[in-house]
Amino acid sequence: MKIYSQPTQLKQTLVESLKSLESLERCILLDYPSYPNIGDHLIWLGTLFYLREVAQADITYVASHSGFSDSRLAQEPENRPILLQGGGNLGDLWTLHQDFRERIIAKYPNHPIVILPQSIFFSSLDNLKKTANIFNAHPQLTIFARDNYSYQLASEHFHKCQVLKAPDMFFKMMDLKGATDNKRSKSSILYFCRQDKEANNDFPPESLGLTDLVVEDWVSYTWMAKAPEDWPFYIPGTVRLIREGWQRGLATPREWLSRQQWNRRSHYTSQFKQIDQPKLQHRSWSMMHAGLYQLQQHRLVITNRLHGHLLCLCLGVPHVFLPNSYYKNELFYETWTQGIPFCRFVKEPDLVKPAVEELLSLSDSPG
Repeated sequence: MKIYSQPTQLKQTLVESLKSLESLERCILLDYPSYPNIGDHLIWLGTLFYLREVAQADITYVASHSGFSDSRLAQEPENRPILLQGGGNLGDLWTLHQDFRERIIAKYPNHPIVILPQSIFFSSLDNLKKTANIFNAHPQLTIFARDNYSYQLASEHFHKCQVLKAPDMFFKMMDLKGATDNKRSKSSILYFCRQDKEANNDFPPESLGLTDLVVEDWVSYTWMAKAPEDWPFYIPGTVRLIREGWQRGLATPREWLSRQQWNRRSHYTSQFKQIDQPKLQHRSWSMMHAGLYQLQQHRLVITNRLHGHLLCLCLGVPHVFLPNSYYKNELFYETWTQGIPFCRFVKEPDLVKPAVEELLSLSDSPG
């Protein structure tokens, strides 16, 4: 198994793994993340930049699962490829996305369909068999698996599909100019801890043996309107103005100024004009800045979010990577990132503090 010591090596592996997509001229891209999980916006942006810069494909229709229109898709040629967003929601844990994915695959057998890199998890064998029946009935379905186990599971059960392996789409963004412009301004340690049904409850902050931890989830959850995941996050009105105008502007002026500079990076954002619904792409671009700015302020990060890990790789931030509620984080680390020198994957709470001390010692060493 190849060991990667630099995140940019994984960017090249991603491009090589997706070679079959380089023949795309035009495509449809579905399951836009219309919710405030920044990690899914990072995946989305990596996908856009891959399709525009490597495959040089035109993206003619973009939609979230809640904004999708059969009549709009009917305006596209019947043989135009449909790409479905990558991530960690293929299975029976996040059913909104899985139901949408299965509906598209079942309803559009004449469109070649590609599922971009996904971690796969089914708690129920019956649910897995149901999905397999839908997937295997499609004559032109390609599935990219995001770790070794997901690849093995897909190869075994989705046997009539083309199954390939690739890293997360965000690796396309690993050497993005300007991503590390802001210097670390704090000596704190951030416990970047998810609070949803993928949280691993064996790692409460008080169990880590560390004092003065800053404990946060995605900062977007504090300034975006609180809403279920299937509500569009671009809700107009007073709530949005208050949350984004005050909490992201007047209350945090340094972040606001940094974001204005980020949003004016025309070399990148000018590409959004050539994509369906450019406002959505700009929205994801702003979300990426929020995630970068949040994590790069701190001396070290502890995280149980996969894209906390990937953002730290992008920023070069020393970090401790923890398990989530199932095997996703550990398998991704074992498949792709175990050779990164400024990361440690820790399986037990009492091993977090020694890992933190080791990483801090390494980062403080000269040279």
